[in-house]
Order: sequence, then C-alpha cells, then structure tokens
Amino acid sequence: MSEMKDMIVDVVERMLKEKVDKELVDTVEQGHWAPELWDLFKENGMTAVAITEENGGAGGDIEDLLNIVRLTGKYAAPIPFAETTFANYLLEFTSLQVIEDLATYMLCPNQAFTLENGKLTGEAMQVPWARHTKHLVTLAHSTEGTHLVEIDLSQAEIKLSTNLASEPRDTVIVNHAKVSQISAVLSYDKIHAITTLNTAFQLALMTGAVDKINDLTVQYTKEREQFGRPIHRFQLVQQHIVHLAGETAIALAAFNNVTEALQTNSQNSEVAYARIRFEEIIQAVTTIAHQVHAAIGTTHEHSLHQFTRRLWSWRDEGVSTSYWTHFVATQLLENSGDSLWGYLTSFSASSPLLKVEG
Repeated sequence: MSEMKDMIVDVVERMLKEKVDKELVDTVEQGHWAPELWDLFKENGMTAVAITEENGGAGGDIEDLLNIVRLTGKYAAPIPFAETTFANYLLEFTSLQVIEDLATYMLCPNQAFTLENGKLTGEAMQVPWARHTKHLVTLAHSTEGTHLVEIDLSQAEIKLSTNLASEPRDTVIVNHAKVSQISAVLSYDKIHAITTLNTAFQLALMTGAVDKINDLTVQYTKEREQFGRPIHRFQLVQQHIVHLAGETAIALAAFNNVTEALQTNSQNSEVAYARIRFEEIIQAVTTIAHQVHAAIGTTHEHSLHQFTRRLWSWRDEGVSTSYWTHFVATQLLENSGDSLWGYLTSFSASSPLLKVEG
C-alpha cells in the first residue's frame, strides 16, 4: 500500500481499538445498535471511501475500502459498514446515484425479486442488518432481464433473524414496493463482476477475523501456564502455532493478491482461487484456535468465539465455494488445448495458492 493508504488503515485501526471491545459486540449481539460507532465512521468519511468525488464521495480506490472492511472484520465491528459501502459501490458501478443513509444489499438467487412497472415484489432471507438500515440494493428480474434496483425499506415487512454469530440477518418481504432507482439491463459479465466484488468484500471480512484469531491464540499461549511454564514452550503447541501462522500468512497473501487484481481488472481468477483456499484456511484456523484455547475458548467470557462464529457464518453466506470451483473448472476446460500451460503459468506469479508473502 502507498503511504496514504497506510495512513488510512492506521487511523481506522486506532478508532476500532479505542471504540470496539467485547462488551460492545455482546450488546449488539443481544439486539441493540451501536450509533456512536457508526457516527464515528461516517463523520470521518470512511463510508464515502472509493466513491468518486463527483458523486459526493471521498475518493480513494477499492484497495482502500477493502482494507477498511478487513479491519472491521478483525475487530468484529458491529455495524453494517461493509454492507453500506458495498451497496453504494454497486450503485455507482451501475451508474446509479449513491445514498448517504444506512443501506444493505442482497444478491438474490433464483429470482427472489421480480420487477414489474417499477414495482418490486418478492421475499429474501438472510438480508444483513435490514432492521437497522433504510435502503436495500438488490437484483431484480423483469421480462427484459436482470436489473440492479434500490428501494426504501420503509415499504417492506421485516422479520427479524440472526446468523450463527448473532448478527442481524433478516427476512425482507415486499409487495409492489416502489423502486427508487433502477439500472439498465445487466449483462452476464456485469452480473459476474458484481458477484466477484461481493466475494472480495467477504474475503476482506474473513481475512480480518483470521488475523485476529491468530493474535488471540498466540497471546493466550504466552499467558497460559502449565507445569510451571507458558504453554507456547511445549513442542506440540508450537506445532499448532506454526500451522496457524502459516494459514494466516496465506490468508493475508490471498487478500493482497485480490486487492491488487481488482486494481488491474484481472480479479476473476484471484478471487476464485482465494475463495476456494479460504475453505481450508477457516477449517484449520478455527480448529487450531479452539484446540489451543481448550474449554475457555468456548465460554461466553472469552472473545475467541466472537471471531470463530463470524468466520463460520461469513463462509456460508453469499456465493459458495462450489460456484468458484465450477468457474475455475470451466476456465481450465476452455483452455485445455495448447493454451493450457500458458493459462496456468500466467497466474503462477500471483496466485494465493502458490505465493505467500512475509
């Protein structure tokens, strides 16, 4: 990252260290809201990052934004920052007007929402933070094709629910709701680009959580003593820590490769590789962390579960790994002739499957 990007990350991390603790996360998991934290992000212009100044944003690029999202994952920040910024990023991406209020999104599978005469009808489950937001950005299907639309959620019936991490994941029901904005018909390539961006945001959140779990586990092995010495002095524990550090390094390298690829518009393969590899990362990281922490890591008093539950929840949301494995398989089949070697080696220098940065 550039010096300016480093400065942005440092400012956000200081804010999160000061304002987000286990008690705040617990409070929001019980159904409350964190207005002070949201106002702090908004007042400091973080919700406008990666939106052009012409559209009222703060400028910056997708790398800036994804690194802020990564930090919200690292501190389990209980606000819909990723959802609001992604919703606005999609609006600008499809040449619509960005919005200033809290927003969320849902990329609905199986034609969950239908659009007819400017009215939206349908039902979507697991909509992030719907109860606290004012706008929904979603895909809608008409007789002409698929569009991106934005509606005011005051027109919707919202049924409250949560995911495994006790984050709001509500059901939104609309019946002939008036659409505030509608895009032109989206091509397959544009829909795939939206899916790719959505996965990149999820990878940012998961990378932050993996990084935090590694920090918590290393710290615990230095504090916990057994047989008169810290447990990190035992060879078996050291083996666990080395494995955990390796998976964390792979996660960070994969995330960095994704942000770099997004900047150069070659994101498809990097996002696919990263999302596939994260299945193994999440399994290894959560297993090792809970083994090392033992029983205390599962108690409410310890903060570890706040991050492992989020990892498990975020892994199961959005586009699944099977989508990306199918994408990679299709790419390989299309290049299975004389061009296969060139296809494989063209990604070898930056693939998160092969590259780990210290």
